[in-house]
Amino acid sequence: MCDPALRWAMDSAEEPAGANRNGESPAAVAAPTEATEETTVTAEGSELERSIGLTGGIAIGVGTMIGAGIFVFPGIAAGRAGPAAAGSFAIGAVIALLVALPASELATAMPKSGGGYYFISRALGALPGAVVGISIWLGLVFATAFYLVGFGNYAAALLAEAGVDLGSASVVVPLGLVFGALLTGLNLMGTENAAKLQNYVVGLLLTILVVFLGYGGLDALGIVGATSAPEQFMPFGPMPMFTTAALVFTSYLGFAQVATVAGDIKDPGRNLPLAMIGSVLVVGVLYVATIFVATSAFGSDPLSRFGETAIVEVARSYGGGWGALAILLAGLLATVSSANASILSTSRAVFAISKDALIPQRASRMNLRYGTPHVALAMAGGPVLVLVASGEVEVLAEVASFLHLVMYGLMCVALIAMRRNEPDWYDPDFRVPAHRLVAGVGALSSFALIGFMQPASQIIGVAIMLAAAGWYKYYASDVRLKGVL
Repeated sequence: MCDPALRWAMDSAEEPAGANRNGESPAAVAAPTEATEETTVTAEGSELERSIGLTGGIAIGVGTMIGAGIFVFPGIAAGRAGPAAAGSFAIGAVIALLVALPASELATAMPKSGGGYYFISRALGALPGAVVGISIWLGLVFATAFYLVGFGNYAAALLAEAGVDLGSASVVVPLGLVFGALLTGLNLMGTENAAKLQNYVVGLLLTILVVFLGYGGLDALGIVGATSAPEQFMPFGPMPMFTTAALVFTSYLGFAQVATVAGDIKDPGRNLPLAMIGSVLVVGVLYVATIFVATSAFGSDPLSRFGETAIVEVARSYGGGWGALAILLAGLLATVSSANASILSTSRAVFAISKDALIPQRASRMNLRYGTPHVALAMAGGPVLVLVASGEVEVLAEVASFLHLVMYGLMCVALIAMRRNEPDWYDPDFRVPAHRLVAGVGALSSFALIGFMQPASQIIGVAIMLAAAGWYKYYASDVRLKGVL
């Protein structure tokens, strides 16, 4: 049950004091705010209880990112760049850090739900904010559907490896639908419950990966197992390492979800930067280690022939059927953690744009029993289940990456704009050194990677952004957000 102050605030949120021409409250746009260690506080009262600590924040970032980089890309990347694919993942981690640093400063100055949307709308204005906010809402829906279909695939493969063959094609979608509904319900019953699940899942996932990579690393170094001749690091030259970096960067799309749930993070001035930067570093090390172990086990050419199941075959080579089962379980956990974090982040993105009256404010209403934004969660989980039922989500996953990269680039631009204008309320606990250089390179890198995507993904992504801009002009063109906390 939520406390009386929170209940009063939720009741008052349903009865805005004034309204713009669309019937929405302008107070949501201009109300002064204060972030404490326990709640996000506005002039009208409490919004969201701060129930996620540093461990939970890192679990959201790590849990969202661990996925394709380990369970899909090793064979594909090794086929393109050889062992130098480890360098490709390292380049991706550096670019992610160049975005995570500006995002960390903005998050400590504006520790509010909505993350990148909130930063961009306050630094660049309501139109860019609306385009990013609505686009990221849809982008996270696409990504979550992709994760849930992946969950169904891994669950079916795990059962088949264990000798229980239910017919993988027939159970993938039903498994994804059931688990998607369960995760949405868990988030509805309290953010703390979702955070606890995230902590447990990511903890078990990391344990499996550390054991696997630890043994694989000892084998690669010749300490255990058979001795193998080292492969040339760059068999195809240096350029494939950079082009492969553009492919695998999608593995790092997720650290900014920590900022999206900033309104739920305890002690945001300390925990937000540590969670975002820490999650990129943890995942980057795991990705580089995975490529090192995988290419040492088989060599680049055999590994590339395994394709998207390469890491399962690497685990099988080390531990037989039990090794394959363990890594399939890890893949299952990775899809669970990614889907759970994405549902939570999607609901907070909807909550934030609704509070700002860019979409109807009823979407920001809170559940009086659990203190969670139930309408926003429905707007997150409902479309996800529809997409999972279709089973066709691969292209939409890359569209999600496109929309995230646009947000990342604009977050870097937002930092430069904030530092140039610095309103009185802008007082971050963390400041980026050499911010123009860091943010400038981060923005250019993010926008440049979009050019390596499929034309279909680029077209769909641009169409979504144009539709979001059209909605803003139609529905909320009188909303002003720039420079207002």
